[in-house]
Amino acid sequence: MEFIIKISQFLLSLSLLIVLHELGHFIPARLFKTRVEKFYLFFDIKYSLFKKKIGDTVYGIGWLPLGGYVKIAGMIDESMDKEQMALPPQPWEFRAKPAWQRLIIMLGGVTVNFVLALLIYIVMAFAYGDTDISAASIKDGYLIDNPLLIDLGFQTGDDIVKVGDTKVVNYSDVNTNIIGAETVTIERNGAEQTITLPEDFLGQLSTSKHEGLFSIRKPFLVNAVSDTSLNKSADLKKGDLVKSINGKSVEYFDQAEDVLKSFKGQTVATEIVRNGESKRIDLQVDDTGKLGVEVGGSYNDIAALGYFDIVRKEYTFGESFGIGLNRFTSQITGYFTQLKLIFSPSTGAYKGVGGFKAIFDVFPSTWSWEYFWGITAFLSIMLGVLNLLPIPALDGGHVMFLLYEMISGRTPSEKFLERAQLVGFVILIMLVLFANGNDIFKAITD
Repeated sequence: MEFIIKISQFLLSLSLLIVLHELGHFIPARLFKTRVEKFYLFFDIKYSLFKKKIGDTVYGIGWLPLGGYVKIAGMIDESMDKEQMALPPQPWEFRAKPAWQRLIIMLGGVTVNFVLALLIYIVMAFAYGDTDISAASIKDGYLIDNPLLIDLGFQTGDDIVKVGDTKVVNYSDVNTNIIGAETVTIERNGAEQTITLPEDFLGQLSTSKHEGLFSIRKPFLVNAVSDTSLNKSADLKKGDLVKSINGKSVEYFDQAEDVLKSFKGQTVATEIVRNGESKRIDLQVDDTGKLGVEVGGSYNDIAALGYFDIVRKEYTFGESFGIGLNRFTSQITGYFTQLKLIFSPSTGAYKGVGGFKAIFDVFPSTWSWEYFWGITAFLSIMLGVLNLLPIPALDGGHVMFLLYEMISGRTPSEKFLERAQLVGFVILIMLVLFANGNDIFKAITD
């Protein structure tokens, strides 16, 4: 069921983005009386799942879910329709239109992507507001269990003061600003110190089997007891809070894990709190140092126990425009920063580039419209930015040649454009293979 939910969100989001992106090309093309021969969701190599011709345009759904396209008459694109291009230009063709009209047609897709993301962020700000965890309210610092961070000198219990030059106000500030940061300022035992991140930090993180960074420390809050647990018949209930093991205080689950390692194969006396009252229960520790208990508790549950404060803020309709714009610009700036790091080999960030599986994994296993729209907005920005890259076969490649034409007054030959399109297509295939190859490699090595 979880797979069905994830794949449904994945396909719905991508389909929406693809259709709207191509609509961004379709509408100005029609406004400028340019014939659009095909409008497809997904690719229709050899055959289509569905197609219907309305007017001059065939609308359809292909079988290969790797994107979509509009085929505009008289345009050198991935279809490589040389027969059409060999004929004299017709008034309804793309090549017969003024350069400024062709530029608007080519920029239509990415424009829709950016406008869509901005609108989503505005509506989300009004509908959901902001929910975060106050960094100042987090007691006893963060959980550090990633070997990479431990090797750099981080310890569980460290309080994160600044990431780079950005002061940490809310929990989300920590992991959001780590991309591109060179230093992290921590507070340990009342004293501040700065830890320098290596240049290839993102590359090391991408190849690490532990991708977690700075996590909220959670209490030992019982969610369920495994059927294979030695304690399946013990008096444990969902919501029980384990406070001590054999007299040793365990405010957090990570502390309990450390204590239990000393009592493998033994019986331990645990103190739990149930409905505000303390209770003593003897539990058996297995040979691996586990109780066979699943830890649970949502952030709201943990906040109710006093471990941290959840900060909620609602916005008026007018305020939502400013908040949405700030989120939009922040996401675009952040994504350009990521691209800069990816194209800098010394950072190793290219190792973290993912394909369709990476996108699929971003979606949660439970349906949440808030998460769905947030992810869709980010993917819309990603699609827009990637399409602006000056690679032939992408919108950015067409825009590059159009700008050259408008500035120089000279039109690149059709033969040159055909060759450039072929080179661009090869580059795109290589990038797709590399990204999805990374997914496969991570799946094999995990």
